[in-house]
Amino acid sequence: MVEKASATRQDVASPCIRNCCLNEDDICLGCYRSLQEICSWSSLSNQDRGQVLHNANARKSLSNNSD
Repeated sequence: MVEKASATRQDVASPCIRNCCLNEDDICLGCYRSLQEICSWSSLSNQDRGQVLHNANARKSLSNNSD
């Protein structure tokens, strides 16, 4: 019996906090992902999801520093 790879891997969880509001640059002010990143999340590999999380954290840091 062959198991599906997706059934055994641990997917990187979405950073969504259900506080969805996009700014003028189409960045969510809840999770700091771009609209494109949000829409493509379910089809991304774990490696790509990790990169999205890295980018979102960088955006969040920049946003917090500009306050």
